[in-house]
Amino acid sequence: MVFRLGIFAVLIAALAAVLIFGYSILNQGHKAPVAAAPPPTEQILVAGVPLSGGALIQPGNITSSSMLISAVPPDALIDTPGNRSSLTGAMVKSPIAQGAVILNSGVIHPGDHGFLAAVLAPGMRAVTVAVDNVTGADGLIWPGDKVDILLTQSIAGAPDGKSIAAETVLSDVRVIATGQELIKNASNGSGGPNNQPASTVTLEVTPEQAARCLVAVNLGKLSLIVHSAASSTTASVPQQTPGPVWAGQVSPALSAAQPAQQTVTTVNVISSGTTGEFKF
Repeated sequence: MVFRLGIFAVLIAALAAVLIFGYSILNQGHKAPVAAAPPPTEQILVAGVPLSGGALIQPGNITSSSMLISAVPPDALIDTPGNRSSLTGAMVKSPIAQGAVILNSGVIHPGDHGFLAAVLAPGMRAVTVAVDNVTGADGLIWPGDKVDILLTQSIAGAPDGKSIAAETVLSDVRVIATGQELIKNASNGSGGPNNQPASTVTLEVTPEQAARCLVAVNLGKLSLIVHSAASSTTASVPQQTPGPVWAGQVSPALSAAQPAQQTVTTVNVISSGTTGEFKF
């Protein structure tokens, strides 16, 4: 009896094992296939706008694009804050199409040997002028911007209406550096230390324009007037500049305050060998 019960238990256990094995095989057949993992990608810095040869890169010119790691060029720049900052103010060696990868070898970085000389167009010179928060547009001027140079001066001994004059000394010149770094720091929006606007601006000018600028520095205060980004003229092309603006044109009260100049008539009278002078 005990022997029969043992055989029966063994049969039950074997049947249970067969059922469990069959269920597992059947369940595996109904499982959905596992999707293959997508290939790894990387965010690469590319040109957000078309960049011409000789252009100075600004933060708005840079964007990123997802690219397969296997297709990333060896000289490409990964999208990191450090790489974005290093490209700001860099000069493009040859044209880069919009959306094209910006290669490290395709630009000259500020601080690289010969950077300033490479930035200058043939025959052009670099001249540096001092600016403050007002005259330098409160640190909002970037390398690559086009500006006019406005001279404001006081004229000693002139009537009130002519005592102060403002005139355009240079027109449509390119900014090639702000501050000492030849670059505007994209992280703090300033070219100077301690988050302060740059105190100097370096401009690309002709030799004659450099001389005019240095004379103007000693005549009065210089201010930078930013041009529209749509401007296409260059500093090497002579341009007509407007005439000076006088204090009396801005404030008619200065001219009105001048007392009217009285007309004096002088008559010489000769009588009996004597000469007399009468004014009326």
